[in-house]
Amino acid sequence: MNKILILGYVWPEPRSSAAGSRMMELITLFRAQNWEVLFASAAALSEHRADLAALGVAEKSIALNCATFDSFIAAYQPDMVLFDRFFTEEQFGWRVEAICPDALRVLDTTDLHSLRDARHQLLKATQHHYRNEAERYQAGPVLASPESLREKMGGTNGNQGIAQREIAAIYRCDLTLMISDAEVNLLQQQFGVPAMLLHHCALMLMPSSAAHQARPTFEQRAHFFSIGNFRHAPNWDAVLWLKHALWPKIREQLPDAQLHVAGSYPPPKATALHHPKQGFHMVGWVADAHQAMLQARVCLAPLRFGAGIKGKLADAMACGTPNVTTAIGCEGMQGDLPWGGAQADDAVSFANAAVALYRDQALWQQAQANGDRILQLRFDRDVIAAALLDRLQVAYQQRAAGRQANFVGSMLRHHHHKSTQYMSQWIAAKNQLLALEPVAPDQADNAG
Repeated sequence: MNKILILGYVWPEPRSSAAGSRMMELITLFRAQNWEVLFASAAALSEHRADLAALGVAEKSIALNCATFDSFIAAYQPDMVLFDRFFTEEQFGWRVEAICPDALRVLDTTDLHSLRDARHQLLKATQHHYRNEAERYQAGPVLASPESLREKMGGTNGNQGIAQREIAAIYRCDLTLMISDAEVNLLQQQFGVPAMLLHHCALMLMPSSAAHQARPTFEQRAHFFSIGNFRHAPNWDAVLWLKHALWPKIREQLPDAQLHVAGSYPPPKATALHHPKQGFHMVGWVADAHQAMLQARVCLAPLRFGAGIKGKLADAMACGTPNVTTAIGCEGMQGDLPWGGAQADDAVSFANAAVALYRDQALWQQAQANGDRILQLRFDRDVIAAALLDRLQVAYQQRAAGRQANFVGSMLRHHHHKSTQYMSQWIAAKNQLLALEPVAPDQADNAG
């Protein structure tokens, strides 16, 4: 393979989200193979987007439901097309197959959206039974079994068929990259997705030969830290749980404690939570999240729902900052290894664990060592990169045989692509007609 086309749901923002960091890891790896990479997206250009040109990556703004994409991809002729999340495959998959049928089609889920949504719906259902808002903030994380998640994800009521759409996209592609092995297991064991369609590719964090940089010691650090893109629903929910249930319990034991809550795109309702007298500081966007994490003594990530790998926790471990999180936060990250901090799934236990890590230097140092070991054994950049490149090469070489064996995918492409094609062509035709409509005299007078 020599030419890679990435169809981005958004432009990558590695300083804003784990998804942005993940995309930059893939781009950097592809460029290291001397592969030509072109990144295209229909999203608006964003303020914090990465400088792709510095990596030698070309950029292309594309339009939804427009035949100009066909001429663009026909001229480019990629060897591989990477769809960033399943909605991008839904929009462009049929066009890619029609124009470049020999290109390897790869989906990067980032996280399993249908799993995250199912957990969100389950949390809402739990909160619905409480009498008031104060009680709803006391609800803990969603701890549903794989069987319960399968039942929720497989339904159409309340889940809007997201699982059906997402898993259909997985079948339509030659290979899907999964960031969490827990999600690989869920898809295989609960939904019967063939192993040949999935590849576990975790975040590529630690070079094998790299020694840890000098990190501030326990005594040199102060305060608690929490971070997350506010446009990501689990992060906003975590801030609310922190503010109303967890932080008051921590302050009861540590009256002078300070919490700095950082994250990109904070809405007014988030900045309104700023309350310095309570030690609750909404700091918003930080240009260097790693530097901020290095100064903190403990990272708090009270996630009540979500999916995938939590970039904030990977960053915390890389910075040697022990963390307190939930079963949702730990999922897919530690395997059988002890966690780099503490896991707690109710408000009292969470607060107590946070206070213990903040006070106890020996406990803190052991948690830091546990985090280092997780990164070394589960997020080794060289090992993960080599396995991914090998899997991509095999998938490319065997794509014809793989498609022949994947009859379900062929069937889904036939039916979905036809319906999507007709809808897209109808929208394009409608837009052309609207562009040709004459302007009314009164509108023409006001146009200038």
